[in-house]
Amino acid sequence: MTTTTKHLTRLTPSDLAAELTTNTKTGLTAKEAAARLQQNGRNQLTAAKKPSLLRQIGHHLSDITSLILLFAVGLSAYLALTTDSDWTKTIVIGAIVILNVVIALYQEHSAEKALAALKAMTIQTVTVVREGKTQTIQAAELVPGDLILLKAGDAVPADARIIQSQELEADEAILTGESLGVTKTAEALATAPDDLGDAANYIFSGTAITSGKATAIVTATGMDTELGKIAALLNQTKKQTTPLAKRLNTLGKRLSFVAILGGIITILLATLLHQEGFTDSLMLGVSLAIAAVPETLPVIVTLSLAHGVQKMAKRHAIIRQVTAVETIGNVNVIASDKTGTLTQNRMTITHFWPYGKEIHKVAKTKLSANDTRFFKYLGLATNAHLTADDEPDIGDATELAIVRLLDHYDLSRTEAEQTYPRVAEAPFSSDKKTMATLHRTPDGHYLAIIKGAVDRINFAPENWEQTATAIHDQMTAQALRVLAAGYQQFETDPGENWEAQLTAVQPLGLIGIIDPPRPEVPAAIRAAKQAGITTVMITGDHLGTAKAIAKDIGILESGQQAITGHDLSQMSDEDLAANIADIRVFARTTPSDKIRIVKAWQKQDAVVAMTGDGVNDAPALKAADVGIAMGITGTDVAKNAADMVLTDDNFATIIDAVAQGRTVYQNILKAVEFLISVNFAQIFTMLLAVLVGWGAVMTPEQLLIVNVLADGIPGFFLSRELAEPGMMHLKPIPKAASIFSNGLGKRVAVRTTTYVGLILGIYFVGRFVVSPDVPGIGMTMLFLTLAIGSMLDIFPIKTRGRLNWSAMTVNPILTGSLLLTMTVIVALATIAPLQQIFQLAPLTAGQWAIVLGAVWLPMLVVETYKRRQHRHELAPWRQATLSDSAE
Repeated sequence: MTTTTKHLTRLTPSDLAAELTTNTKTGLTAKEAAARLQQNGRNQLTAAKKPSLLRQIGHHLSDITSLILLFAVGLSAYLALTTDSDWTKTIVIGAIVILNVVIALYQEHSAEKALAALKAMTIQTVTVVREGKTQTIQAAELVPGDLILLKAGDAVPADARIIQSQELEADEAILTGESLGVTKTAEALATAPDDLGDAANYIFSGTAITSGKATAIVTATGMDTELGKIAALLNQTKKQTTPLAKRLNTLGKRLSFVAILGGIITILLATLLHQEGFTDSLMLGVSLAIAAVPETLPVIVTLSLAHGVQKMAKRHAIIRQVTAVETIGNVNVIASDKTGTLTQNRMTITHFWPYGKEIHKVAKTKLSANDTRFFKYLGLATNAHLTADDEPDIGDATELAIVRLLDHYDLSRTEAEQTYPRVAEAPFSSDKKTMATLHRTPDGHYLAIIKGAVDRINFAPENWEQTATAIHDQMTAQALRVLAAGYQQFETDPGENWEAQLTAVQPLGLIGIIDPPRPEVPAAIRAAKQAGITTVMITGDHLGTAKAIAKDIGILESGQQAITGHDLSQMSDEDLAANIADIRVFARTTPSDKIRIVKAWQKQDAVVAMTGDGVNDAPALKAADVGIAMGITGTDVAKNAADMVLTDDNFATIIDAVAQGRTVYQNILKAVEFLISVNFAQIFTMLLAVLVGWGAVMTPEQLLIVNVLADGIPGFFLSRELAEPGMMHLKPIPKAASIFSNGLGKRVAVRTTTYVGLILGIYFVGRFVVSPDVPGIGMTMLFLTLAIGSMLDIFPIKTRGRLNWSAMTVNPILTGSLLLTMTVIVALATIAPLQQIFQLAPLTAGQWAIVLGAVWLPMLVVETYKRRQHRHELAPWRQATLSDSAE
């Protein structure tokens, strides 16, 4: 809330009118309204200017991997135009660049729908008083100082201070997250409120009037409203770059460094040492560029993420931003909204105290006669009723809790009313805080039933106050909202002033109401903790309620803190970041508070998932590394700001999503290991071959075949590898960790070294040992060994455990792709027309035997090294697997 808003809450209606230069009876004149419209602008939300399509394309082409690919495209196109080289390289690499940009643009477009949904919530028309006349105008034409009239069912068109009200309540859940309606008043407040939830004489744009009537003076419109501030936060908040994207970008930079350095060395060696021509040197440069870039890696990453999207959808998690699939797997903090996420968003009676007895928990047990009477009388003094399954229940949240209690015990409010027909009602008001109904009894007498605040009913027993206060305190200690109920009998009709005669009420008892936790949440929070994930609660609800729920579900433990938005406002960003790890509950928070909390965790290098369902959650959902919206109770604004939507509103689904995300991320790392080793091997092989004077030992076309066909196609199906055992017993990967951490760099080095030594040795044997210095024989044997050998050692890469028959056959589509690709590779080396296109030579049986023996060596080396590594870098996998087996 702004200082101005806090100031206006303390003014009387007349002082407020003077402050805003308006009139509490006649409103503004048409001339004044027009001038203010010109000054303040229309009452609507505005979006930040979107960059042009060309700027977006330029942004996505500016990363280092794309630049290398663009260099390769340009150089290969130049050579195709100036030499006898064909256009194969240009077309293939260019298509990959275009595909990557199209995917990025699509994801960016789908991310910008949150503000559109927010704008759709704005009201079209409103009843306003201008020049003393009541009229209907477009809500966009409202200005500060306008006098507006609202009634039950109306949406609030702008922020306004109430100057007259009658039994007024508003639903502010989209802004505050509170599940209960808020009672409003026209009275000036004695002290300025700390947050929106305490602004009892204010109504806010986008909220709804649930009961009563109001006259209010508009104080803020458009982007100056609380809803407008949320829109501004959405405009200003930028989506975080995912950890995977950062790691792949770092990988691209390393590859580019190797490619540039290698290119310079190659050209110098070729031209100065071996007297090669400039065109031939450029051809070697193109070859090195192609060798340096894993062309299929972006596509493999996308396919892995897309497969994760499909798997998660089957588990009730709809992914809106495909990059969120891998990010959710590395989340180490879940910042969750309370209402509707951790709780059921349905007020429920969980405890009741029949007068003179003990407190009982609501359970499916047989009721005593007194308990049955207690609940039937409560139902008689209620106006809510349940509807069919596909329609919303009708009534106040508290009264709906009562009729659901009756339904729980197979009692019927309708049947009770047939026995005790209602003849009069004294509705609830914020002043008296009670509601009473009068009924005719079967014997012709009259029965009055009253329910409301414990201290507002005139109960007859002398010991009532002392006893009820003790019970009340026990219930409120559990964050229950307490309601008292009683009755009074009349022999004859008490007349119109029957409510005033309720001076000797007989107590029925007390009921305790709360929005209870979802039953699956405590187990999900324990599973998150086991996986190294911290869960924190962020809510607009009161601190006491939030703490009670948090303790109940396992979020708040001994030694951990719970604070309010007011406490938060007293902390600097630096203090908050320094203390954030000790705080588990944030209550009475605003949308800007939620963003501060998310960013404070991110300053600690945490990967943060934020859950929520209201408009007030949208900016934080966008700021988080993974924004998670509720699909059933969530607003369109929240869904469109989020990366993931839970179709079952089940917190436990997030943990399933984490498991799937970890699987996807590990499969991507397997693809990196599979592809990058071969790329590094190709680079060093080309450099060493030029250094010793052999020239280009592989053509660009052969390099493309290995990168795109032999490694690319099998690599596509690594995305379908199943989860490794023990995945959810491992800690999340730190945000700052390198892509080569946890032993991946060492495995890549071992595999690269193996290939460089093997294929250079095979080339030497083919060219100088089994043939009289025929480069074509050496090139063909090198090509076959590299292509087939790299495909075979996908088996030890695809599992972190020991390679066995089960691990080799668990992904049959991968095995099928290997057999198909090997067949194509063999065809290229044996069919004469294809041999000529790809500059391959026919081999003798002896030469084939050498190749077929050599292709198994990388697989044996990788598996042997992996087993040794299991005792060190991969030990956590073994321990986690044993933990899973024990369970």
